[in-house]
Amino acid sequence: MPKQGQSSRSEEFRFFLLAALVGIGTGAGGTALHLTVDRLLAWPHQLTARVGSGVIAILCAAAIAAIMAVVSAMIVRRFAPEAAGSGVQEVEGTLEGLRPLRWQRVLPVKFVAGVLSLSSGLVLGREGPTIHIGASIAGAISDWWRVGLLERRGLIAAGAAAGLAAAFNAPLASVLFVIEETRRQFPYTFKTYMGVIIACILSAFVTEDIAGVGPDLKISVGAVPLWALAGFVVLGVCIGALGVLFNWMLINGLNIVEKIGRWNPNIVPLVVGAIIGALVIVLPEVTMGHEDLILTLVNQKNAAIFLFSIVAVRLLTSVASYVSGVPGGIFAPILTLAACTGLALGGFFQAFAPAAGPVTVAFAIAAMGALFTSSVRAPMVGVVLTLELTGAYEILLPVLLTCLVSNVTAEWCGGRPIYEQLLDRTLARAGIRREEPERETTGLA
Repeated sequence: MPKQGQSSRSEEFRFFLLAALVGIGTGAGGTALHLTVDRLLAWPHQLTARVGSGVIAILCAAAIAAIMAVVSAMIVRRFAPEAAGSGVQEVEGTLEGLRPLRWQRVLPVKFVAGVLSLSSGLVLGREGPTIHIGASIAGAISDWWRVGLLERRGLIAAGAAAGLAAAFNAPLASVLFVIEETRRQFPYTFKTYMGVIIACILSAFVTEDIAGVGPDLKISVGAVPLWALAGFVVLGVCIGALGVLFNWMLINGLNIVEKIGRWNPNIVPLVVGAIIGALVIVLPEVTMGHEDLILTLVNQKNAAIFLFSIVAVRLLTSVASYVSGVPGGIFAPILTLAACTGLALGGFFQAFAPAAGPVTVAFAIAAMGALFTSSVRAPMVGVVLTLELTGAYEILLPVLLTCLVSNVTAEWCGGRPIYEQLLDRTLARAGIRREEPERETTGLA
């Protein structure tokens, strides 16, 4: 018995060391991606500094973005088609044993093509590439050390969670992401669960050591009166419906692009890149992942018509960017889209209930978690991710309430989790039938 226990402890220790390597590697790789993109995204400012912001600048920006988008899509299509889009659904498919993880191809393609797509100005988030990169790093380490199937699945989940931690410096939300989002696929054991936590901690440690400590979107917000929570219920209903609409547009956009691609696979990234490249000069608020836009808007007083205009255009540019066939996530676009909607609706609420005080910023923060919830259908991740990003723990109750109502609204509207839809779509095209989840017995949508 002692020998058997000693062997078990040594195996656990070995697995924890591998999880630590996954976390460190993902933190370094994810941060390298972010810093590279941040540096390259200076090209619009350099362009306008040289030629101004007139027609020449618009045409040049359209050409630059179009070239970057087309090259990114071509790299993906040629070497690793599964690297297109977010990659979260691919990770879930791998954990379920339905999709291969070709880390030798995905790792370089996701990084290089991801740098191009994110730097072009397309409305995409960095978390998709970092999650897929983290899972690929875990796949590489698993193969090098020849671990068993259960351990490999545990390390891949840890790598994906570490990728989210590197993207947003949100380790707790990243652990919860595995619990909620991959609850069907993740092999829950003491060893694998602790491995996820280890990987997230070390990924966040590396990220903070390189890029700095603190919330990515630090926002100051005051307390919300309890009677004003009624406004957050209405906000949850509106955002829940918006999440269902976003998912519907995304799936149908992919179907349309698939038909266009049979004629010419480069036409969509070319057109989308050119349009968004022009908008980078004309209306930069509706381009890029643009989390910084959230900080700008919450510190300004903008008319509702202006905010809703940004919402309408960013809804279209977000979907167009994702379906263009390049790597990129939806988290960052969702957060910005939600913040603009929350600010607009918060302005209406404050006009009708001035006694509530300045609650527009609280509406914006709550909307961020709620739109994530209604699209991804992971309410606790939405709550914790929003609070970790903003540091606005004072409004935990309004955020929690808004995410709850948003999740229920999305369910009652017939919405399905976006990554579940994306995975089902991928498997259907591969001729693989996936069993329907037991939604009522799990208690989770």
